[in-house]
Amino acid sequence: MINLTKHSLQKLEVLFQELGYVIRYEKGNFNSGYCIVEDRNIVIINKFFETESRINTLLDILQNVEFDAGVLSEKSAKFYQRVLVHGEAEQEEVEEQQ
Repeated sequence: MINLTKHSLQKLEVLFQELGYVIRYEKGNFNSGYCIVEDRNIVIINKFFETESRINTLLDILQNVEFDAGVLSEKSAKFYQRVLVHGEAEQEEVEEQQ
């Protein structure tokens, strides 16, 4: 499980940077709190989100982005593995509640 701290947010931002994405925090009318510009690999997140919401939004986006994990640095790859474990644990928790 990952902590929802500014440090974790920075790690996620580095991970996205290594994947070739630019993250921008701006205001806008986003139904989901974010927008992905596919052709340009830009992620725009509502700038009024708190750290926890920013992390959760980036985690949601990461689940929908296809990439080769081989492009990640060793440090980012380890963090990505922790993110995967976190996502699987949340999914199991949701299934148990149903």
